[in-house]
Amino acid sequence: MSIYHQPVLLRTAIQYLLENETDTMSKAYVDATFGGGGHSLEMLKGLKNSDQLIAFDKDDDALNNQITDERFTLINADFKYIKKYMKMHKVQNVDAILADIGVSSFQFDTAARGFSFRYDAPLDMRMDQSQGKTAADVLLTYSEEQLKTVLEQYGEITNAAAVANDIVKTRRGKPIESIEELKMVLEKHVYSKPEKYLACVFQALRIEVNGELDALKQLLYDGTELLNKGGRMVIICYHSLEDRMVKQFFKNGCFDDEPAKDEFGNITQNIPMKPLLAKAITPDAIELKSNPRSRSAKMRIGVKK
Repeated sequence: MSIYHQPVLLRTAIQYLLENETDTMSKAYVDATFGGGGHSLEMLKGLKNSDQLIAFDKDDDALNNQITDERFTLINADFKYIKKYMKMHKVQNVDAILADIGVSSFQFDTAARGFSFRYDAPLDMRMDQSQGKTAADVLLTYSEEQLKTVLEQYGEITNAAAVANDIVKTRRGKPIESIEELKMVLEKHVYSKPEKYLACVFQALRIEVNGELDALKQLLYDGTELLNKGGRMVIICYHSLEDRMVKQFFKNGCFDDEPAKDEFGNITQNIPMKPLLAKAITPDAIELKSNPRSRSAKMRIGVKK
């Protein structure tokens, strides 16, 4: 399983999850991003025989990492459907939720999946291979303005307008279907650090293809509703867009910089969570050395009021 994905902030995440302050006798936990099963395996070590752990992963490849344990259930679905599946499994409330947002090492390193610019492969980028839209479809069918918006908002590409224009011009002659074909279009637009630039473009397309930000918003809303009082949500993010959303939701109950207020300055926004810590937790020097891919990770913990 470690070959599939090396879990980030493993013991720290599990410590905060298991230290929840709910008063339930038999506890229920959720691993919203099962992947290689590293976090789930570590979590199970600390659970009682009467506890249960429900995990989610929409990638069929993750099913190969199934854990044999009576307390464990793996659901092959997007975590944005957490509310629906908890109801199906007759779980009314949970005591802690973990989500390690992003792409697994296995997904990055499997060339055919199209997540990494290090290989040449079809521009796929789907985490759920059963869904229709691929990255190639986005490049072919989105308008120039839509492409610009995706690159600006999800990749923070400063010359997004020029890139979007070039994509549209190029596809008039031939669809952009492979990673190398996309890199050829991007070549004249790359500035400063090429690898960082390409990573931002690929990140933007991946987020759009998989609807990642909308799924995270749904998890935050529905996960909070499912949590028992004193329950915890531990979220690990890898770029500023997601981390900002989590930070604002835990603090303000919404995704804005400030909660909603009336004309007198009184807060009208329901704020069901509170941050456990003022700052995000990041990997230490030892973890960074053993797992360089963890360098951008930030973990935040919210507590249900």
